[in-house]
Amino acid sequence: MELRDRVAVVTGGAKGIGFALAQAFLDEGARHVVVADLAQADVDAAAAQLGDRASGVAVDVSERAAVGALVAGVEADHGPIDLFVSNAGIGTGAGVDASDEVWDRIWKVNVLAHVYAAEAVLPSMLARGEGYLLSTASAAGLLSQIGDLPYSATKHASVAVAEWLAITYGSQGITVSCLCPQGVRTDLLANAMGISSVETVVSQGLLEPADVATAVIEAVRAEEFLILPHPEVAEYYRRRATDPDRWLAGMARLQARILGTLADAPDA
Repeated sequence: MELRDRVAVVTGGAKGIGFALAQAFLDEGARHVVVADLAQADVDAAAAQLGDRASGVAVDVSERAAVGALVAGVEADHGPIDLFVSNAGIGTGAGVDASDEVWDRIWKVNVLAHVYAAEAVLPSMLARGEGYLLSTASAAGLLSQIGDLPYSATKHASVAVAEWLAITYGSQGITVSCLCPQGVRTDLLANAMGISSVETVVSQGLLEPADVATAVIEAVRAEEFLILPHPEVAEYYRRRATDPDRWLAGMARLQARILGTLADAPDA
């Protein structure tokens, strides 16, 4: 897909990867980009920074009705949505002790929000015979996430949702991509509890949001399903599939290295 003259929506769009995507879409000539995020002040600031071809909507993507209202409002104000980017996501830093409330919240934001977006936007796309769904998962959705069980589980599930959508609707003109970055310099990485990313500790592989946006533009133009801004993730994924026992042993060693590094780190 070429972005020129297209209408796009980006959830989690006020900061980080979402904001970088919105800016990249506008740079590619998008007719209008809607940034959606939790706080009205954040979306207003983002829209003002992005310029006249952007607007902001405050929405909680964990609420089915709110996502439906977002889509209906954009279609009423700007016409059919060509590209819907379901980018909002959260982490927990929790393990098997995570509460039911934590699991419920992250499941809705990291998984069901993708389902709600598809449910809301697909009718118009299917009627036109074209449309693009792009969801942000994580390299954790292909591999695992040291230090965060709910994040790892829900990101795996979000990849599965994207795969199912591609299989089910690909023959009807719907293109689906799944973005799986590793470490990116965002608020989620900086503020997450526990170990948000391996790169937090080893200080390697961190990309800027703009780098991720560049990879997304290239992949959307080529209509590729799996978007890997960190190309090495493909090799890790291959190793996981072909020799899972060896891969698990390697991840256990990496976890020990990370925990040892954290233990030796001075107090902030």
